[in-house]
Amino acid sequence: MTPQLMQAIKLLQMSNLDLVAYVEAELERNPFLEPVTDQPERLDLRGLEREAAGEAVKPLSQESAREDWFSAELGSSASNIADRLDARVDDVFPEAEGGSSSSGQAGESSSYWTGVGSGRVPLGEDGGDFEDFATPQLSLRDHLETQLATAESTPARRLIGSFLIDMIDEAGYLVGDIDAAAHSLGTSREEVLSVLGTIQRFDPSGVGARSLKECLAIQLRELNRYDPVMEAFVTHIELLAKRDLGALQKVCGVDAEDLSDMIAEIRALSPKPGLAFATGTVQTVTADVFVRTASDGGWSIELNPENLPRVLVNQSYFARVSRSSGAEQAKPYLAECIQTANWLVKSLDQRAKTILKVSTEIVRQQDAFLTSGVEYLRPLNLKTIADAIGMHESTVSRVTSNKYLGTPRGVFEMKYFFTSSIQSADGGEAHSAEAVRFRIKQLIDGESPREILSDDTIVDILKKQGVDIARRTVAKYREALRIPSSVERRRAKAG
Repeated sequence: MTPQLMQAIKLLQMSNLDLVAYVEAELERNPFLEPVTDQPERLDLRGLEREAAGEAVKPLSQESAREDWFSAELGSSASNIADRLDARVDDVFPEAEGGSSSSGQAGESSSYWTGVGSGRVPLGEDGGDFEDFATPQLSLRDHLETQLATAESTPARRLIGSFLIDMIDEAGYLVGDIDAAAHSLGTSREEVLSVLGTIQRFDPSGVGARSLKECLAIQLRELNRYDPVMEAFVTHIELLAKRDLGALQKVCGVDAEDLSDMIAEIRALSPKPGLAFATGTVQTVTADVFVRTASDGGWSIELNPENLPRVLVNQSYFARVSRSSGAEQAKPYLAECIQTANWLVKSLDQRAKTILKVSTEIVRQQDAFLTSGVEYLRPLNLKTIADAIGMHESTVSRVTSNKYLGTPRGVFEMKYFFTSSIQSADGGEAHSAEAVRFRIKQLIDGESPREILSDDTIVDILKKQGVDIARRTVAKYREALRIPSSVERRRAKAG
């Protein structure tokens, strides 16, 4: 495999951001490359949504897709929470940051639900504020270091404090072992814990905690609300996750009204205090390919010009430099530069054509999804696309990595459209696993409080609809969607 071919393969699997960075580096290195300066026509992704049919799924805004940490907790699996309550808060409250991790990317379970997004928003439009981009934000570490400088007077304790601050993650939790830290610093465990106690009194409240319970306890102490009753509440907070309010009321020794007030107080706390500070640049996902409704009722598929770095080879400059350069040792360098420049232009063109070819076949295969919704998503694998367009399976895999389709139903990673299949109960066409997950969610969302659907009941309903699925698969999909069991749902709806 030649170096040029290896680079071509590398270009194929690059995201648009990586590609732009690579091309900019080549423009600086290669004297015979120059950028195309004219700006391409801007494509408005939001226009795609306006062109969609009336029943099309509208992308959820960041606010409407957001759930507060307390509600997200009650909607997750109680058994998992009970097992992992003392783990990191990321595990217990996976949506505490205000949204799904997939956010625009097609996750395994529910990317169609929270994974829709929008195009770029120019500064000054839709609430964009130039100062938000121009003003550097204070990091959590800098904020804590500033407080440490005034809270600790001795150099030794400030050194321990800095060491501990480096162990605090972006959510505000202390990660790592206290004993190991004491050993590394050559001091006692008690001294490290003493400095940690100082840090835990810093702003934001709850920073430096080693577990969710400790984080909540710190905030309650600062509010002068960590009495024995509230301590019992925090210690047994897993009962709240399971909606077992009767048991929690008994443990705390309070009546229903007092318990309701305590729940409201807990809900007002922050499980991830560090997230109020800058954690780095957030990059908006933009589509590489736009899929639009065509006038003939089909689909118009075109590359996003904003994601295509365009360069030209300056042949006249190469000819002039070659004639004027008398040094023999310069000729190999000039030959390499012009060869690399020509190769890059051809590779970028080939990359664009390949992405468009793969995208066109994905749209052809998933036409029912684009027309009618996620319930009609077909099972699809890389080999099917590769055979249809005459490419190798590995090439299709590289093309679909870190590439996004902008459709009337939102922005989806190309990988989203490749889902496993579930056999049909009547021997017909197989069903997409993603579509089956959507059906399960629809069934549970529409259930009556008096008729909560068990996993076995869902299996029976799906089989009547032609989906041959096992009970354990229903349970797995339900947990992936963060839907509680029928017992927990019955208890929650009864309350």
